[in-house]
Amino acid sequence: MKFLFKGMLCASLVISTAAVAKDVVKKPTQKAPIEVKQSGSDIEIFTSENSDGKITPKTIEEVFKKAGFTVSANRDMNGPFKKQFKSSGFDTYNLFTFYKPDAVLALAKKYPNVGLFAPMSMSIYTKKGEKTISISSLTAEAMAKIMKAPSDDKTLVALRALVKETLQKAMPKGTFSSPTYMPQEPKGELVTHFSMEMDEKDWEDELDELKMGLEGELAPNGFVIAGFNNLGDEFEEAKYEDFDFYEVYSICKLPVIYTIAKSRPEAGAFAPCSLYLSKKKDNKMMHIAFPSVYNWMSSMAIDNKEDIQVLETAQAGMKKILKALTE
Repeated sequence: MKFLFKGMLCASLVISTAAVAKDVVKKPTQKAPIEVKQSGSDIEIFTSENSDGKITPKTIEEVFKKAGFTVSANRDMNGPFKKQFKSSGFDTYNLFTFYKPDAVLALAKKYPNVGLFAPMSMSIYTKKGEKTISISSLTAEAMAKIMKAPSDDKTLVALRALVKETLQKAMPKGTFSSPTYMPQEPKGELVTHFSMEMDEKDWEDELDELKMGLEGELAPNGFVIAGFNNLGDEFEEAKYEDFDFYEVYSICKLPVIYTIAKSRPEAGAFAPCSLYLSKKKDNKMMHIAFPSVYNWMSSMAIDNKEDIQVLETAQAGMKKILKALTE
């Protein structure tokens, strides 16, 4: 089969949104409006007093489920930290991935690269010995920047408002804050993208072959599949049949999150990374893309040499795997 490799970002479809966004993600019902826009930061941190330990990753998960979100994973990383690295600076550290199916569907109709944040990611953490619990997540503007979507996209803004409302329900005494650092100019591509030409009739077999190759290469190279979502099936159930397939892997590399979280526990807003594979009907090209580590460096102002090295090593490793599979 003939594969073509292209280094390009997914193009976004431009479709009017206001009415759809209003129906898909209802505005928060509380009296005080949720403030979505931030003063330049890509990440928000929500922190609550938790001396009695009643707020846990599990209680937070239940609130998100009640709000209509699908939770892909709620992984305890503290155990693996201690097992592999013999130490941890946290009493709790979970990576939480989630999405709202109707919002993803609405976004997919406008932006075929929605898989970059479907699911979205958060870190839930308590530093060792502290009596608070914190959750980090990306702002709507940060997601829009990476997706090449308008920063005021109605669906993204409404989705972000719902996430913040749900966080407040999960942690009623919590408060929002932004990191003290400011984002830097990115030193590389924000999205790593590959395109492959697929056979008109045998694309299903080619997809299976590529996925087998991908899954077979991840573990030997230190990557872990933290979750998997077949969005294409959900789109089809919703009578949206523009894609032959749309699948998303949540992928992480333990040394990366362990290293960065020591100084930037909010790094879970980018981890695990969502890597999507998609192909539109009547189109020979399959697209594969994921947010690159340059988002981490830029959004979290990372300048430590050790941190940069571990990030760039992971980026190079993933690109090597995908290049070999698509050539």
